[in-house]
Amino acid sequence: MIYTGLVSISFRELSPEQIMQEMVNNGLKYVEWGSDVHAPCTDSAQLERIVALQKEYGITCCSYGTYFRLGVTPNEELPGYIAAAKQLGTKTLRLWAGKKSADKFTPEEREGFFAICREAAKIAEDAGVVLCMECHRRTYTETMEGALELMEAVHSPAFRMYWQPSQALSIEGNVEYIQKLMPYIDNLHVFQWKNEIRYPLSTGEEEWKTYMTQFSGDRAALLEFMPDDRIESLPEEAAALHQILTV
Repeated sequence: MIYTGLVSISFRELSPEQIMQEMVNNGLKYVEWGSDVHAPCTDSAQLERIVALQKEYGITCCSYGTYFRLGVTPNEELPGYIAAAKQLGTKTLRLWAGKKSADKFTPEEREGFFAICREAAKIAEDAGVVLCMECHRRTYTETMEGALELMEAVHSPAFRMYWQPSQALSIEGNVEYIQKLMPYIDNLHVFQWKNEIRYPLSTGEEEWKTYMTQFSGDRAALLEFMPDDRIESLPEEAAALHQILTV
């Protein structure tokens, strides 16, 4: 089953309570809290407030959206993020894999980076959590090839992937992307972008229905950003997501 939710950084200017109110109004029950504004890992009191609000609104935290950048942020800081994720009620953390794409690494840099990722995966495994890399630009997992190489190099059940469509690929290319990454994919980030231009999700309904038919098993499909960054657009975007999932 695919569950519908929201990435909190879509509305950095709103409070966690405002976000949860709007989620409930639009049938979204799963949230990825961002560590930068809404849920800093160093603010235990704020995390507790969020936990209480989650109970009040019936919202489940399905992932902790960190800005931990492997190879840049010291691995020694990872336990603090893991503790925050557990406090919020999730065992999934979203991370970024380095600060440049795979083709920009020298062989020596690559091996050093893989070692750092394996160490992070071991920390996560010992803590009973999962680290999920985002398909993010200017990171090792920017491309399908880089993501697969990294997953195979680390080879840990605690080191996995999010998926989102690549603006550089056709629909057919993105379907292949899903199929090759499928053994490693947990949650999805959902948006409709072409290059740098954002469109309402409804304009990509058929495209996204094609993508969704590739998935089986339980995972969350999380709306990330509105086409115009306005909370007033959430009802339309949430309705489009629900429609897409009626495949």
